Amino acid sequence: MKITVLYFARIKEVVNYSSEIVELPAQVETIIALKAWLAKRGEVWQQLFHGSGVVRAAINHALVDDMATFEEDDEVAFFPPVTGG
Repeated sequence: MKITVLYFARIKEVVNYSSEIVELPAQVETIIALKAWLAKRGEVWQQLFHGSGVVRAAINHALVDDMATFEEDDEVAFFPPVTGG
């Protein structure tokens, strides 16, 4: 399955790019599985997606939880929690 992954704010700065198109293995069908798959890329990715920080996700511009599923050609965005004042 092919999806577009977008990175925002601190995550974008750490990975040094804002988007990518990825071809996922068949077993990667949920946000939590995608985070685990991305975490395998190395230490920085591990800290972002399996560290102590919180990373929020959206699928096609709708906020979702870690158990949400996505489909071919969906857009998945990752960003840190946002606080307002």
